[in-house]
Amino acid sequence: MTVGSQVKSCYSSVKSIEASLNMLSNKAQEQETKDAFNNVQQIMNEIKIDLQQQVIHLEREEPQY
Repeated sequence: MTVGSQVKSCYSSVKSIEASLNMLSNKAQEQETKDAFNNVQQIMNEIKIDLQQQVIHLEREEPQY
């Protein structure tokens, strides 16, 4: 597996985690729990953005990825 495909796979996983956190946040009963899920979701969003930029960079550097 190439570096590019590993980064893309990681990006997909992060998107899935972010969606799961959103679902859990919506189902949570207590506000403290919702806030915790939302905080982690925000962190995952930042990671997702960084990975997306890395994917773009890799595609420019190595078009075969």
